[in-house]
Amino acid sequence: MRVHHLDCATMCPVGGRLLLGSGGPLVGRLSAHCLLIEGPTGLILVDTAFGTADVADPRRLGRQFLTVVRPRLDPARTALHQVRALGYDPKDVRDIVLTHLDLDHAGGISDFPHARIHVLDDELRAARARATRGERDRYLPAQWAHSPLWVEHPRLGATENWYGLQGIPILPGETPDLLLVPLPGHSRGHSGVAVRTSDGWLLHCGDAYFSHTDIAPRPRRRPPGLTAFQNLVAIDNGARRDSLERLRELRRTHADEVRLVCAHDPFDLT
Repeated sequence: MRVHHLDCATMCPVGGRLLLGSGGPLVGRLSAHCLLIEGPTGLILVDTAFGTADVADPRRLGRQFLTVVRPRLDPARTALHQVRALGYDPKDVRDIVLTHLDLDHAGGISDFPHARIHVLDDELRAARARATRGERDRYLPAQWAHSPLWVEHPRLGATENWYGLQGIPILPGETPDLLLVPLPGHSRGHSGVAVRTSDGWLLHCGDAYFSHTDIAPRPRRRPPGLTAFQNLVAIDNGARRDSLERLRELRRTHADEVRLVCAHDPFDLT
Protein backbone atom coordinates (compact mmCIF):
# COMPACT_ATOMS: atom_id res chain seq x y z
CA MET A 1 0.00 0.00 0.00
CA ARG A 2 1.16 3.52 -0.74
CA VAL A 3 1.55 5.75 2.30
CA HIS A 4 1.80 9.55 2.36
CA HIS A 5 3.49 11.14 5.38
CA LEU A 6 1.72 14.36 6.40
CA ASP A 7 2.81 16.99 8.90
CA CYS A 8 -0.56 18.31 9.99
CA ALA A 9 0.52 20.87 12.60
CA THR A 10 3.48 22.70 14.08
CA MET A 11 3.74 23.21 17.82
CA CYS A 12 6.29 25.61 19.28
CA PRO A 13 6.67 25.22 23.05
CA VAL A 14 9.25 27.34 24.82
CA GLY A 15 12.45 25.44 25.54
CA GLY A 16 14.44 25.28 22.35
CA ARG A 17 16.26 22.36 20.80
CA LEU A 18 18.41 21.69 23.88
CA LEU A 19 15.27 20.73 25.80
CA LEU A 20 13.05 19.49 22.99
CA GLY A 21 15.52 18.16 20.43
CA SER A 22 14.37 20.32 17.51
CA GLY A 23 13.61 23.92 16.70
CA GLY A 24 15.55 27.07 17.52
CA PRO A 25 17.67 28.03 20.53
CA LEU A 26 14.70 29.34 22.53
CA VAL A 27 11.58 27.92 20.91
CA GLY A 28 11.18 24.23 20.10
CA ARG A 29 9.37 22.60 17.23
CA LEU A 30 7.12 19.57 17.37
CA SER A 31 5.28 18.04 14.43
CA ALA A 32 1.95 16.26 14.07
CA HIS A 33 2.86 13.24 11.94
CA CYS A 34 -0.18 11.68 10.29
CA LEU A 35 -0.40 9.02 7.59
CA LEU A 36 -2.63 8.88 4.54
CA ILE A 37 -2.85 5.32 3.24
CA GLU A 38 -4.15 4.38 -0.19
CA GLY A 39 -6.07 1.26 0.78
CA PRO A 40 -7.66 -1.24 -1.60
CA THR A 41 -11.17 0.14 -0.98
CA GLY A 42 -10.49 3.77 -0.10
CA LEU A 43 -8.26 6.17 1.80
CA ILE A 44 -7.27 5.60 5.42
CA LEU A 45 -5.97 8.29 7.77
CA VAL A 46 -3.84 7.51 10.79
CA ASP A 47 -4.41 10.36 13.27
CA THR A 48 -5.71 13.77 12.19
CA ALA A 49 -4.07 16.41 14.43
CA PHE A 50 -6.22 19.56 14.74
CA GLY A 51 -9.35 20.05 12.71
CA THR A 52 -10.73 23.06 10.89
CA ALA A 53 -13.05 23.74 13.85
CA ASP A 54 -10.01 23.97 16.15
CA VAL A 55 -8.36 26.42 13.75
CA ALA A 56 -11.53 28.51 13.53
CA ASP A 57 -11.92 28.66 17.32
CA PRO A 58 -8.59 27.98 19.07
CA ARG A 59 -10.04 28.90 22.45
CA ARG A 60 -11.82 25.59 22.66
CA LEU A 61 -8.42 23.86 22.95
CA GLY A 62 -8.04 25.50 26.36
CA ARG A 63 -5.84 28.30 27.65
CA GLN A 64 -3.35 25.93 29.28
CA PHE A 65 -2.80 23.93 26.09
CA LEU A 66 -2.43 27.05 23.96
CA THR A 67 0.01 28.62 26.43
CA VAL A 68 2.23 25.57 26.92
CA VAL A 69 2.14 23.89 23.50
CA ARG A 70 1.75 27.06 21.40
CA PRO A 71 0.33 25.45 18.23
CA ARG A 72 0.48 27.35 14.96
CA LEU A 73 -3.03 26.75 13.72
CA ASP A 74 -3.05 27.01 9.95
CA PRO A 75 -6.03 25.72 7.91
CA ALA A 76 -3.67 24.67 5.11
CA ARG A 77 -1.96 22.24 7.48
CA THR A 78 -5.12 20.39 8.49
CA ALA A 79 -5.58 16.85 7.24
CA LEU A 80 -8.68 17.94 5.31
CA HIS A 81 -6.76 20.50 3.25
CA GLN A 82 -3.77 18.23 2.76
CA VAL A 83 -5.97 15.43 1.44
CA ARG A 84 -7.42 17.90 -1.06
CA ALA A 85 -3.95 19.22 -1.95
CA LEU A 86 -2.93 15.67 -2.92
CA GLY A 87 -5.83 15.61 -5.38
CA TYR A 88 -8.21 13.41 -3.38
CA ASP A 89 -11.82 13.93 -2.45
CA PRO A 90 -12.16 13.99 1.38
CA LYS A 91 -15.20 11.72 0.96
CA ASP A 92 -12.77 9.02 -0.20
CA VAL A 93 -11.37 8.87 3.37
CA ARG A 94 -13.43 5.90 4.48
CA ASP A 95 -11.56 5.04 7.67
CA ILE A 96 -9.60 6.94 10.31
CA VAL A 97 -7.43 5.03 12.77
CA LEU A 98 -6.45 6.90 15.94
CA THR A 99 -3.44 6.10 18.07
CA HIS A 100 -5.38 7.78 20.87
CA LEU A 101 -7.92 10.53 21.43
CA ASP A 102 -5.76 13.38 22.75
CA LEU A 103 -6.96 16.70 21.39
CA ASP A 104 -3.90 17.13 19.13
CA HIS A 105 -4.56 13.76 17.48
CA ALA A 106 -8.35 13.55 17.09
CA GLY A 107 -9.35 17.11 16.23
CA GLY A 108 -9.74 16.46 12.52
CA ILE A 109 -12.21 13.58 12.68
CA SER A 110 -15.17 15.96 12.34
CA ASP A 111 -13.81 17.06 8.95
CA PHE A 112 -14.52 13.54 7.67
CA PRO A 113 -18.03 12.89 9.06
CA HIS A 114 -18.66 9.84 6.86
CA ALA A 115 -15.49 7.99 7.90
CA ARG A 116 -15.42 5.12 10.36
CA ILE A 117 -13.30 6.01 13.39
CA HIS A 118 -11.22 3.09 14.67
CA VAL A 119 -9.83 3.14 18.19
CA LEU A 120 -8.96 0.72 20.97
CA ASP A 121 -11.97 0.20 23.24
CA ASP A 122 -10.02 1.14 26.38
CA GLU A 123 -9.23 4.53 24.86
CA LEU A 124 -12.79 5.38 23.90
CA ARG A 125 -14.03 4.44 27.37
CA ALA A 126 -11.38 6.65 28.96
CA ALA A 127 -12.21 9.58 26.68
CA ARG A 128 -15.90 9.32 27.46
CA ALA A 129 -15.37 8.97 31.23
CA ARG A 130 -12.64 11.63 31.62
CA ALA A 131 -12.18 10.29 35.13
CA THR A 132 -9.09 12.27 36.17
CA ARG A 133 -8.01 15.90 35.92
CA GLY A 134 -5.41 14.97 33.34
CA GLU A 135 -8.00 13.17 31.23
CA ARG A 136 -10.36 16.12 31.41
CA ASP A 137 -7.54 18.24 29.99
CA ARG A 138 -6.41 15.85 27.28
CA TYR A 139 -9.78 14.81 25.83
CA LEU A 140 -12.02 17.38 24.12
CA PRO A 141 -15.58 16.05 23.63
CA ALA A 142 -16.37 18.93 21.26
CA GLN A 143 -14.12 17.23 18.72
CA TRP A 144 -16.50 14.29 18.48
CA ALA A 145 -19.80 16.07 19.13
CA HIS A 146 -20.87 15.18 15.57
CA SER A 147 -21.55 11.56 16.65
CA PRO A 148 -18.78 9.76 14.75
CA LEU A 149 -19.10 6.25 13.40
CA TRP A 150 -17.03 4.65 16.13
CA VAL A 151 -15.50 1.23 15.62
CA GLU A 152 -14.18 -0.05 18.96
CA HIS A 153 -11.50 -2.73 18.83
CA PRO A 154 -11.23 -4.88 21.96
CA ARG A 155 -7.78 -5.62 23.29
CA LEU A 156 -8.81 -8.67 25.28
CA GLY A 157 -9.06 -11.81 23.23
CA ALA A 158 -6.92 -10.51 20.36
CA THR A 159 -3.87 -12.74 20.30
CA GLU A 160 -2.25 -12.22 16.91
CA ASN A 161 1.52 -12.03 17.36
CA TRP A 162 3.21 -9.24 15.43
CA TYR A 163 6.97 -9.22 16.01
CA GLY A 164 6.42 -10.09 19.66
CA LEU A 165 3.69 -7.48 20.12
CA GLN A 166 -0.06 -7.84 20.03
CA GLY A 167 -1.57 -7.04 16.63
CA ILE A 168 -5.30 -6.42 16.23
CA PRO A 169 -6.62 -6.48 12.64
CA ILE A 170 -8.49 -3.26 11.89
CA LEU A 171 -10.11 -4.10 8.54
CA PRO A 172 -9.50 -7.85 8.19
CA GLY A 173 -11.87 -8.30 5.26
CA GLU A 174 -10.66 -5.26 3.34
CA THR A 175 -7.10 -4.39 4.36
CA PRO A 176 -5.50 -7.35 6.18
CA ASP A 177 -2.09 -5.71 6.59
CA LEU A 178 -3.37 -2.93 8.88
CA LEU A 179 -3.12 -3.50 12.62
CA LEU A 180 -3.66 -1.77 15.95
CA VAL A 181 -0.68 -2.48 18.20
CA PRO A 182 -1.54 -1.72 21.86
CA LEU A 183 1.13 0.46 23.52
CA PRO A 184 -0.58 1.61 26.73
CA GLY A 185 0.77 4.06 29.26
CA HIS A 186 0.66 7.49 27.65
CA SER A 187 -3.09 7.01 27.79
CA ARG A 188 -5.22 4.05 28.85
CA GLY A 189 -5.84 2.77 25.34
CA HIS A 190 -2.90 4.19 23.44
CA SER A 191 -1.96 2.14 20.37
CA GLY A 192 0.45 2.09 17.50
CA VAL A 193 -0.77 1.52 13.96
CA ALA A 194 1.12 -0.90 11.71
CA VAL A 195 0.74 -1.02 7.93
CA ARG A 196 2.61 -3.15 5.42
CA THR A 197 4.05 -1.16 2.52
CA SER A 198 6.12 -2.15 -0.50
CA ASP A 199 9.23 -1.42 1.61
CA GLY A 200 8.16 -3.50 4.61
CA TRP A 201 6.18 -2.67 7.72
CA LEU A 202 5.66 0.87 9.01
CA LEU A 203 4.65 1.35 12.65
CA HIS A 204 3.22 4.71 13.66
CA CYS A 205 3.91 4.73 17.40
CA GLY A 206 1.83 7.80 18.26
CA ASP A 207 3.00 9.23 21.58
CA ALA A 208 4.64 6.05 22.85
CA TYR A 209 7.83 8.07 22.47
CA PHE A 210 8.54 11.67 21.50
CA SER A 211 12.09 11.64 20.10
CA HIS A 212 13.91 9.25 17.77
CA THR A 213 16.69 9.23 20.38
CA ASP A 214 14.33 7.29 22.67
CA ILE A 215 14.71 4.20 20.50
CA ALA A 216 18.20 4.80 19.13
CA PRO A 217 20.33 1.63 18.97
CA ARG A 218 23.16 3.33 20.88
CA PRO A 219 22.77 5.37 24.05
CA ARG A 220 22.18 9.00 23.09
CA ARG A 221 21.34 12.15 24.95
CA ARG A 222 17.57 12.40 25.04
CA PRO A 223 15.83 15.79 25.11
CA PRO A 224 15.21 16.41 28.83
CA GLY A 225 12.14 18.53 28.24
CA LEU A 226 10.39 15.80 26.29
CA THR A 227 11.40 13.15 28.82
CA ALA A 228 9.94 15.20 31.66
CA PHE A 229 6.78 15.85 29.68
CA GLN A 230 6.28 12.15 28.93
CA ASN A 231 6.62 11.30 32.61
CA LEU A 232 4.20 14.06 33.55
CA VAL A 233 1.34 13.29 31.16
CA ALA A 234 1.43 9.48 31.22
CA ILE A 235 -1.69 7.98 32.77
CA ASP A 236 0.47 4.98 33.79
CA ASN A 237 4.18 5.74 33.59
CA GLY A 238 5.17 2.16 34.38
CA ALA A 239 3.13 0.89 31.45
CA ARG A 240 4.54 3.67 29.26
CA ARG A 241 8.09 2.61 30.08
CA ASP A 242 7.23 -1.01 29.35
CA SER A 243 5.77 -0.06 25.96
CA LEU A 244 8.90 1.96 25.22
CA GLU A 245 11.15 -0.99 26.08
CA ARG A 246 9.16 -3.19 23.72
CA LEU A 247 9.66 -0.66 20.93
CA ARG A 248 13.38 -0.47 21.64
CA GLU A 249 13.58 -4.25 21.36
CA LEU A 250 11.61 -4.15 18.12
CA ARG A 251 13.97 -1.51 16.75
CA ARG A 252 17.00 -3.51 17.90
CA THR A 253 15.92 -6.84 16.42
CA HIS A 254 13.84 -5.94 13.37
CA ALA A 255 15.03 -2.56 12.08
CA ASP A 256 15.45 -4.06 8.61
CA GLU A 257 11.78 -5.13 8.54
CA VAL A 258 9.92 -2.45 10.50
CA ARG A 259 10.30 1.33 10.34
CA LEU A 260 9.19 3.15 13.48
CA VAL A 261 7.92 6.73 13.50
CA CYS A 262 6.31 8.78 16.24
CA ALA A 263 3.87 11.66 16.18
CA HIS A 264 5.86 14.68 17.30
CA ASP A 265 9.49 14.36 16.20
CA PRO A 266 10.15 16.31 12.95
CA PHE A 267 13.13 13.98 12.40
CA ASP A 268 10.71 11.20 11.41
CA LEU A 269 9.33 13.30 8.56
CA THR A 270 12.70 13.61 6.82
